Amino acid sequence: MERELYYLDHAAATPVDRVVLDAMLPYMSDKFYNPSSPYSLAVEVKRDYHRAKEQIARSIGVRGDEIVMTAGATESINIAMSAVGGGVVAVGATEHAAVIESARRQNGVVIPSDKKGRITADAVSRALHPDITLISVGLVNNELGVIQPIDDIMQVVEQERTRRQEVGDVLPLYVHCDASQALALIDVKPKRMGIDLLTLSAAKVYGPKQVGLLWVRPGVSLTPTIAGGGQEMGLRSGTENVAGVIGFAEAVELAMKRRNTEVKRLRVMRDYIQNELESNFPDIVVSSDKKKGLASFLHVSFPGIDAERLIFMLENQGVMVATGSACAANKDTRSHVLEAIGMSDDLISGSLRISLGRLSSEPNIKRATELLIDAIKSEKNRLSK
Repeated sequence: MERELYYLDHAAATPVDRVVLDAMLPYMSDKFYNPSSPYSLAVEVKRDYHRAKEQIARSIGVRGDEIVMTAGATESINIAMSAVGGGVVAVGATEHAAVIESARRQNGVVIPSDKKGRITADAVSRALHPDITLISVGLVNNELGVIQPIDDIMQVVEQERTRRQEVGDVLPLYVHCDASQALALIDVKPKRMGIDLLTLSAAKVYGPKQVGLLWVRPGVSLTPTIAGGGQEMGLRSGTENVAGVIGFAEAVELAMKRRNTEVKRLRVMRDYIQNELESNFPDIVVSSDKKKGLASFLHVSFPGIDAERLIFMLENQGVMVATGSACAANKDTRSHVLEAIGMSDDLISGSLRISLGRLSSEPNIKRATELLIDAIKSEKNRLSK
């Protein structure tokens, strides 16, 4: 008999939806043709590819010829960083590793966060200086689930743009936003947000891994990262991943249809877990924010507990949960996000990120919560002896 699994790590990966997979399969078999080939069957595949791009573009309120398909969010971020030109990039201290590492290579400026992981407009204003040409702040933090105040940040950016114009400074100031964690549960419209570059990932919306996109506002100058046949506006050459983009389009369509009901459903389960943990452990520290965070995220810390040990205990019970982002775990490093918000080493060591999604159901979550509570109590008892 196969044991039941309790998956609490949707922020790291989501399963490909069966509807999405069905849409992709023909382009892995019968419709395998290279879109750049001249014969009619290949031309038809190219049309399907561009229709899928248009479908994705419409969902975020842009045009298909404004988006560059990439091999995931990391590549999208790296292309976006080329907008810095000869200037300086400023990034939030709690950004994804791809953003932080890209900025570090360019001697970028780090914008500090507050204790909740927010990159405030005041912090951006203090970090701004005349040489900065690109600011990168994600819409939703991938460890805490906090939703960043992009509207407030854009007001500061517009003030700086106006100042530069008034003094005759022609240096541009662009804003990039990684919204990969947001798309399944938030209506993402880059033009409405006022930003210039947007990163999205199919892997976070129940689509295929290694498929992403970069939306580029017309007029923003970027440098190609891959030389070749000139696909994707010359910014990302290589034979198009037709099946992946078809799947991405289908995944986005499904996410839009389910978004409102999914937000309500996940919020109820997230609040249930939090209430149960707070009832059983008075010393718990909750770093996620119910009001200003994504409905699927719960970040908690238990003083004195070794979260890594806890994860192995929980895995033996079929519960899959994370200590932080998958990227940080892969590097075997402390979370730079938790360090950025000023969390003590003791709390960082006892931190868990719980992220819910379509594999979450009320019975499943209730049982997972029981197992989680039992494991924490067991560890506390062991440590008290």
